[in-house]
Amino acid sequence: MARTYLVTGGAGFIGSHFIRRLLAGDDDIRVINLDKLTYAGRLENVQAVADDPRYRFVKGDIADPKVVGELFAGGVDVAVNFAAESHVDRAIADPGHFITTDVYGVYVLLEAAREHGLGRFVQISTDEVYGSVESGSSVESDPLLPRNPYAASKAGGDRLAYSYFATYGLDVIVTRASNNYGPYQYPEKFISLFVTNAIEVESLPLYGDGRNVRDWLHVDDHCAAIAFLIEHGEPGETYNIGGGNERENIEVARFICNELGKPHSLIRHVTDRLGHDRRYSLDTSKLAALDWRPTTPFEEGLRATVQWYVENRAWWEPIKSGEFREYYLKHYGNR
Repeated sequence: MARTYLVTGGAGFIGSHFIRRLLAGDDDIRVINLDKLTYAGRLENVQAVADDPRYRFVKGDIADPKVVGELFAGGVDVAVNFAAESHVDRAIADPGHFITTDVYGVYVLLEAAREHGLGRFVQISTDEVYGSVESGSSVESDPLLPRNPYAASKAGGDRLAYSYFATYGLDVIVTRASNNYGPYQYPEKFISLFVTNAIEVESLPLYGDGRNVRDWLHVDDHCAAIAFLIEHGEPGETYNIGGGNERENIEVARFICNELGKPHSLIRHVTDRLGHDRRYSLDTSKLAALDWRPTTPFEEGLRATVQWYVENRAWWEPIKSGEFREYYLKHYGNR
């Protein structure tokens, strides 16, 4: 019998990559993509698999018990929850949506999994739950000290998922990944915004002094790690997934300018984000001990990502008008 995956948020950046990976690798599976299609969820991201008989798209909200319950009742073997409100700046402006999706939505999924049975539940979390890491690297057992509403909402969903393992015995694993980059990323995020702005010779709004540090993980490596952990992760465990590519934001901005042949003068230092974490860093030895490591060198992956945006203007140009343009001008116009 075919193995059925429920992938929530599968029209988003990481979820769509994961769905395409699943369908490229195994004929004996079914994939259900549950996505609300908020501003960052785009059916174009899964257009390549839309006609695959193993694939089914369902428009719906993970916070809707009726929709979620019906899907689980139909039989689900593995659920991977990518669905989330995920942009820190939007969370600072309007935290409520983040709590609804990132905490209550996780509860709805877990309750349906508990009622109908499930082989494995994977909760996709983030390195931001650890808070700002001034020195050293975060291990999975470190305290969670989220410093913005997005990170706090993800910490809530993260620990709620674990509680269903500890209390009810549900087979849950939690993954905490570092910053992702790659094709199909909605252009509000740092790399996708800076690449598309630079292509259009618009300024690159860099927060503060630009020396905040992030570890960069290519989306393909992230999806490979999740697929690996579905097969090899231990129930109830949490796993850090990092790229091992810590860079200052200003260094990444300069690389993008250089790659596109644009002057560094496009970089515009703007008023820093509220509660801006200075550095994230993950200790990934727990995952490495299972014999998994990322394979994409950062400069190579970033160069390919820049080229993808150069070659796929038809994907992102329509996005950067309408709602996005209004948000962008409101958010960055007076900084």
